[in-house]
Amino acid sequence: ISAPFDEDTSKYFTYAKIVKQLGEGDFKIDEKSRTAHLTEQGVTKVESLLGVKNIYEKDFDTLFHVEASLKAEALFKNNKDYIVKDGEIVIVDEFTGRLLQGRRFSEGIHQAIEAKEGVQIQRESKTLATVSLQNYFRAYKKIGGMTGTAATEAEEFHKIYKADVITIPTHRPMVRKDHPDMIYKTEEAKFNALVEEIATHYATGRPVLVGTTSIDKNEHLSHLLLRKGVPHELLNAKNHEREATIIARAGKKHAVTVATNMAGRGVDIILGGVKPDGGEMAIWQKEHDEVVAVGGLYVIGTERHESRRIDNQLRGRAGRQGDPGETRFFVALGDDLMRIFGGEQISKLMTFFNLPEDQPLSHSMVSKAIEQAQVKVEGFNFDIRKHLVDFDDVLNKQGEIIYALRRKMLFAIDDPETFKKTILEMFNDEIDALVGQYTFESAEFTDEMIKETVDELKTLISLEESEIMQLLKSKTVIDLKNHIIQEVGREFEKREKNFGPELWKEVVKSIFLSTIDKYWTDHLTAIEDLREGINLRGYAQLDPLVEYKNEAFSLFETTMNEIPYEATRKLFKIEIENIGVPKQEHKHIQFASAGAVNPFQAQEHKEPQKLNIGVPIVAEKKPGRNEPCWCGSGKKYKKCHFPN
Repeated sequence: ISAPFDEDTSKYFTYAKIVKQLGEGDFKIDEKSRTAHLTEQGVTKVESLLGVKNIYEKDFDTLFHVEASLKAEALFKNNKDYIVKDGEIVIVDEFTGRLLQGRRFSEGIHQAIEAKEGVQIQRESKTLATVSLQNYFRAYKKIGGMTGTAATEAEEFHKIYKADVITIPTHRPMVRKDHPDMIYKTEEAKFNALVEEIATHYATGRPVLVGTTSIDKNEHLSHLLLRKGVPHELLNAKNHEREATIIARAGKKHAVTVATNMAGRGVDIILGGVKPDGGEMAIWQKEHDEVVAVGGLYVIGTERHESRRIDNQLRGRAGRQGDPGETRFFVALGDDLMRIFGGEQISKLMTFFNLPEDQPLSHSMVSKAIEQAQVKVEGFNFDIRKHLVDFDDVLNKQGEIIYALRRKMLFAIDDPETFKKTILEMFNDEIDALVGQYTFESAEFTDEMIKETVDELKTLISLEESEIMQLLKSKTVIDLKNHIIQEVGREFEKREKNFGPELWKEVVKSIFLSTIDKYWTDHLTAIEDLREGINLRGYAQLDPLVEYKNEAFSLFETTMNEIPYEATRKLFKIEIENIGVPKQEHKHIQFASAGAVNPFQAQEHKEPQKLNIGVPIVAEKKPGRNEPCWCGSGKKYKKCHFPN
């Protein structure tokens, strides 16, 4: 869950222009891990274009956004990873081929793509709450599911979810024929062979379903088929509105359907087309029998996907419910899977057999090599997901504590018996910490210590400075603590009476929940920053996961201390500015100065006024209370300007 983050979006166009001026040797691309970074030569060129001496000293954001623009330019392709629709960048799901409306790439990538394509740039988002899919599913006491392609991922299901995969025999015998892959040296030779194969089967009346991995390849093949004179239907994320109509006709005689992964999942393509109602049944049955006679649906894959599951889902469109069918994949050495993970081994085989570019290699040895490449990719991706789960478990545990605190506050507010008790418990913890930190049963209680203690107590309770000084001098630690708790209790009851029970509950809820949400959001941002560079600890022979746990714990401990500190000090610093007649529903609430002796003030008005409840606005970059104060005094913020 995220919300827009205020920032200047015009800079993305600047970075997009800079990246377009980079050439060979200015950057390095790693398609396997989908990363891009500048070389020393590239850094020098960017510094020259930006007019700065040292990009690393300028600020962190500049280099971050330049590399985000570099990734957008080199790794994210239009009509493959996304499309431009109605002036917006819409992500295309690589597994389903469908549009992911409302979803955006993170880490500035989406804004960089918007700048690259010249559309309006939306503001970057700030994370408000997060959970991984793995931890989301693991929150359920029982999980289960059914799919036709779980067997290849059995290990992951067991390791992540402790769930076993059971293979159930098919209701009818499977008679589909899965042919060995046809491997070509070049993509051009592969597409020429694809067009000839499709045209041959179209001439016999056999329905053909062609699966492509991207919209770009989908439209390219469509163009080649039109040039060949083969009529066909095109299905991709751009025209998904016609999906039901296209799929309903995909099993008819002479039907050629060129589709992305959209048609490769959970679709029943009925031979002869969808069964009609009424008297046309005999006509349908005749066409159905004719399609069966020519071998049923022929499924062609234009390249292997990184996951065997996606390939198996495409194969599964043929041979449904005991129907006949055939499948075959056409592969080129330039395909993404072959180029990144397995091309060298198969290229050696092509050279060994001394085959020309337009002659395919079809051998079980090659198909096995391709499958091994897929297993390698699946293992690589599984390791990434497992690694992410290990890291996410840390944040997940912290989230459980935060949300438990949030629920505790909500339930307490709804229950009059526990409302006051819960709030005073939080005050009690703060008073314990304050008294323990700022009081000393010692002769070495200096004037500076006394001043610090007075300032800190003034942020918590509304007492005169002289009264606080007298308390410090005359009472023991235990007596002082008890006296402050009594003062807090009296102030709480006083405010509840003056505000009215219902409005007071709203005030307390607003303050405590907004404080929890603010600090949790800031914590998530800090954790994101920590995750960015924690793997570099490995160069120092340190375990990044252990280091991450230690650092995350320290950050969370600070957050859990800051929440009650700020909430308790806000609660008694508010005042009612205007009050209408007793039945008036809303009042405007604002914070009084911390030094006010009596922060509760009321003014009577003859005419009822329409007023609103407000919560104080906290500056985005307000320093933490233990950080140096912004005024330059050298003191900690909590001991300087925080009370004001």
